Amino acid sequence: MPHLVILYTPNLDQPAAEGGADMRGLCRALCDAMLTVHDEQDRQVFPTGGTRVLAYPATHFALADGGAAGEAAGQGGDYAFVYLNLRMAKGRSAWVHQRVGDVLNACVKERFAEQLRQRPIGITLQVDEGHEVFDGKNSSLHPLFQKKV
Repeated sequence: MPHLVILYTPNLDQPAAEGGADMRGLCRALCDAMLTVHDEQDRQVFPTGGTRVLAYPATHFALADGGAAGEAAGQGGDYAFVYLNLRMAKGRSAWVHQRVGDVLNACVKERFAEQLRQRPIGITLQVDEGHEVFDGKNSSLHPLFQKKV
């Protein structure tokens, strides 16, 4: 934990010249951004070995009016959408929640600046902290990032 899951319309898998986005690059940029966040005591918020960003294109989707308003406005009817949901374990302060959201939102705005200028696109970022009713973890990643004393 944390896990950032991205659902997006598959038209974003097109080349950038056709309004697409580099989703692999977005995942790396978001993961790197998450690893830069520190709490009020300047401790890294998310463990390196537990930070994951996963992106999935939606096989089926419908957006807004299907493109009519975009066509009428001369912006095209090929709408796109990105939903990003960060799920983190409970126990972090409201300040950390806000900081994480601000860092991720800045990254998203930078990575989608061209699409926001050139096409109808909606982007939603949510940060959730929840009460787990079960939390099983099995990992051989964490030992790679443990500091040796």
